Amino acid sequence: MKVVQELVAYFDRRGALSQRQLRKLLDQGFLAADAPPTMTGLCDPVGSAFYFRVRGSAQGSLWGTDVYTGDSSLAAAAVHAGLVAVDETKIVKVTAVQPLTQYQGSQRHGVTSHNFGRFGTAYRLSAI
Repeated sequence: MKVVQELVAYFDRRGALSQRQLRKLLDQGFLAADAPPTMTGLCDPVGSAFYFRVRGSAQGSLWGTDVYTGDSSLAAAAVHAGLVAVDETKIVKVTAVQPLTQYQGSQRHGVTSHNFGRFGTAYRLSAI
């Protein structure tokens, strides 16, 4: 599954996939896997993108706002980012990004994220 996701992300970054083509791949189940608890071990290299089925949760460790530490809960981050409601399942795009020197916490959509200093990996979520 990871190889397929990497290929799709490659073509997506270059604008070679339309939203319709991407949606078709997702709807047919060729692309999205169930989300892991965190992105630990998946945020390298920067720019890697994954499509995951995420079930939203208000629980879980979470550091950052918009950009989250690699060990932050994907389920909580998806709710915090406003992409998924608690107990709702949706497919989201998760992109490994350059780590920040400081992560700012905030409260959004009933989920609180926390401040954190430097962390080795980071990710950003976006809607499909």
